[in-house]
Amino acid sequence: MTNHKALQPGEPARNPQATHARIATYDWDAIAADLDREGWAVLPGLFEDGDCDTIAGLYGPSDTFRSQIHMARHGFGQGEYRYFAYPLPSLIEATRTALFPYIAPIANGWHERMGLEARFPNEHAAFLKRCHEAGQRRPTPLLLEYRAGDYNCLHQDLYGEHVFPLQVAVLLSEPGEDFTGGEFVLTEQRPRMQSRAAVVPLGKGDGVLFAVNARPHRGSRGDYRVNLRHGVSKVRSGKRHTLGIIFHDAA
Repeated sequence: MTNHKALQPGEPARNPQATHARIATYDWDAIAADLDREGWAVLPGLFEDGDCDTIAGLYGPSDTFRSQIHMARHGFGQGEYRYFAYPLPSLIEATRTALFPYIAPIANGWHERMGLEARFPNEHAAFLKRCHEAGQRRPTPLLLEYRAGDYNCLHQDLYGEHVFPLQVAVLLSEPGEDFTGGEFVLTEQRPRMQSRAAVVPLGKGDGVLFAVNARPHRGSRGDYRVNLRHGVSKVRSGKRHTLGIIFHDAA
């Protein structure tokens, strides 16, 4: 069964090969080093401006999405987001598929260092098959919309037993032009230490690859596990759209 939609009206006609080629140009050794040091790494220019505008333009009621969440109703913050339905728009599906072979080895190394048994295949389709066989069949990529006064509380995106330990957020709006405020924030809690916060600098089209819930940290006595949460600070003006790409499906 095909896992992506035909191009939406106005959707950039970048084919999957072009998406794979763009992702292949990243310095993945440097990205892995950033992830080990900070728990996050920027993927500059993951989407072109036209990609960003088209994906942001999808926001609204349609069969492109399976559900809508108003954050205030659940104590998640303020603002709203929509989960995409299968089949995914082609650009999102191609990006998720193309990223996975590069980040699966990083995820496997993290699990080995943290003493976790789960290992991940090289192909995303094989991992999704594992999720679906365990009852995690609902797609998790999502499109978020923030307006002035909106924010997202610190959280982790865990949707079932099978969790891939890395995810991506792509900023679809231009800071300082489309919106002000609304910084992407990560906090890290190390054992017996106060939390450390990071504000990730992103431009329109940049992605941030970051830990879903935990990562290994190398201390003087070897590796230990640290927990991360992520969120978005209050938007002061304008409108901010973000695409979230999560690699495990939901129960």
